[in-house]
Amino acid sequence: MKNKLYYQFAGSCFLVVFMFLGYVVRFYPDWLHGFDQAITAFVRTPYPSANQFFIWYTKFADPLTVGILTLAIAFILFRGKYYAEMLWLLINTGLIAGIANPLIKLVFMRPRPTLNHLVTEHSYSFPSGHSTGSVLLYGTIILLLPQFIKQKNLCLLLQVILGFGILLIGISRIYAGVHFPSDVLGGFCFGLAWLLMTYPIYLEKRFIWRFRSKQQ
Repeated sequence: MKNKLYYQFAGSCFLVVFMFLGYVVRFYPDWLHGFDQAITAFVRTPYPSANQFFIWYTKFADPLTVGILTLAIAFILFRGKYYAEMLWLLINTGLIAGIANPLIKLVFMRPRPTLNHLVTEHSYSFPSGHSTGSVLLYGTIILLLPQFIKQKNLCLLLQVILGFGILLIGISRIYAGVHFPSDVLGGFCFGLAWLLMTYPIYLEKRFIWRFRSKQQ
């Protein structure tokens, strides 16, 4: 794969940013105060009429929603004999977003913002699970789309829509008052690091599995 190094390098960069953010959150949280406060004020202050929209939209990355969508897509992939795609999706959303991210929260134990929360949350704040989950579910779909949609313009349009949707999930978490912007950034970086670093591995396994199946 000619772009293997590009994906791995990009994933490594996101991992470095995530590790730096984690270090600052754990040991020097005051460094992030100005950054978090400025972005939170920009996102929340001017748009009180958007409450219902963001309360509704943030549910697209709730664990239940991600779980249902993952199982539905995995079933479709299984029926189509896209086993590598199915396995990669399940690992991304189930193992990394569903198990690893909550465990990482226990390492940092960052309290949630002391703002009026528009939705109820009980876990720790860093990294944002909704941000990680949205990247790993919808980001996986973005990378898989070219296999199923051959019209380049349509495929690109859908990828852009999904990418914007991921960004909007992060904004919804800040707007809802349950995450600092650095939590969202951390969740995005963690999800992107895993997604980009494992994408070449998935492509390699897909090629091998399909080659073997044709030989049988």
